[in-house]
Amino acid sequence: MTMASIALRLLLSAGLVSAQVFKVDSDDNIISAAKTLAYDLMSYYHGNQSGQTPGILPGPPPAGDYYWWEAGALWGTMIDYWFLTGDTTYNDVVSQAMLFQVGPSRNYMPPNVTASLGNDDQGFWGMSAMQAAEENFPDPPEDQPQWLALAQAVWNTQADPDRHDATCGGGLRWQIPFANNGYDYKNSIANGIFFNLGARLARYTNNQTYADWAEKTWDWVVSVGFMDKDYNIFDGAHVESNCTDINRAQFSYNNGVFLLGAAYMYNFTGDAKWEERVNGLVDATFRVFFPNDTMSEVSCEEHMTCTTDMLSFKGYVHRWMSTMTKIAPFTAEKILPVLKKSAQAAVNQCTGGSNGRTCGFQWASGKFDNSVGVGQTMDVLAAVSSLLIDRTRDPVTSTKGGTSVGDPNAGVGSGDIGDNLGPVTTGDRAGAGVLTAIIILTAGVAFGWMGTGQ
Repeated sequence: MTMASIALRLLLSAGLVSAQVFKVDSDDNIISAAKTLAYDLMSYYHGNQSGQTPGILPGPPPAGDYYWWEAGALWGTMIDYWFLTGDTTYNDVVSQAMLFQVGPSRNYMPPNVTASLGNDDQGFWGMSAMQAAEENFPDPPEDQPQWLALAQAVWNTQADPDRHDATCGGGLRWQIPFANNGYDYKNSIANGIFFNLGARLARYTNNQTYADWAEKTWDWVVSVGFMDKDYNIFDGAHVESNCTDINRAQFSYNNGVFLLGAAYMYNFTGDAKWEERVNGLVDATFRVFFPNDTMSEVSCEEHMTCTTDMLSFKGYVHRWMSTMTKIAPFTAEKILPVLKKSAQAAVNQCTGGSNGRTCGFQWASGKFDNSVGVGQTMDVLAAVSSLLIDRTRDPVTSTKGGTSVGDPNAGVGSGDIGDNLGPVTTGDRAGAGVLTAIIILTAGVAFGWMGTGQ
């Protein structure tokens, strides 16, 4: 054998080793991979360091890449990580982060996020608090707000009549402060999160009021055309047009948030219509976002026009679809094999960086694409850790194992932006305007590509 051929074999074997840093062929390997991915993900977080603000990621722009809401989603991912692997390493950090950001009215409306405070932003923190209650994440000290009460506070502020005006026949607006650009937009994610929280609170507390609101919200989303008969979910529309100028871009987290909520409604009601809706949503989600059983953010991935926000959506869908197999077990046979194939594709491309394991975004490519960050790493951690869902218990309720203390009146009367936030400055408006313009422009461009097939 020549020296050249030996060198070639060494190079090839080195590449093979790099490609196999993360394995998902056994529970032990999945746990090992998840622990390393969690470490890599948490390396982006500095809020527990001296002089930093607990709970938030570096940002918002231009100070860093990340808006406030994505940190709320991060903590949900890390709660799931603990629940699925049993690793308590980050629990204290997660608790500190979740409690530091509750705001003066304990409703996840902290004053410093005025310029980009949407119902969806608040809602992501509320869903993470709900998840903490459902998974029996360690309860905070008694003098601190409790997970269930925090979720109820978010829901109560969003159920307030002031948030549901008559434009477009109802529904939540995207932004909460009227001065924010985007206040004139009603969208699927804000209403989907409200629906999701209502369905989950109904099951946890056995309170029909939450379910009634969830039903009403679903009906409104369908009536306004944000969800069609084939369960395609579109981004949103403006109130000036009575929500007729629908932006038909499709983003995976919309499907995910409605999927999980519908599964909870099925679990709570036992109604066959919710089983039908769950099945329809699963089929639509796989059809649009899982070509060849590998997840793709179709509105932006092909041309890599995804915003920082959009780079995080895949992970939520993997997490929520895996959870729904516990809430609506009839879905497991269809969902779990696809999620496993998608997770395998996700880890196959985690071969970048100086450590040889950094994850990119384009899973279907099979190779590292140099797109790195919180979202990209969080996506893969979620896909990998969710493979352990069969090892876990079902989400608890107040009468079946739940320990979190609730307060049905939490947040009532505190949803007015003036109760939580200072005056909005010209700078705040400008910042919100830039964010809104970027998201709507990106969605519009993405839909153009979807429509032309280019």
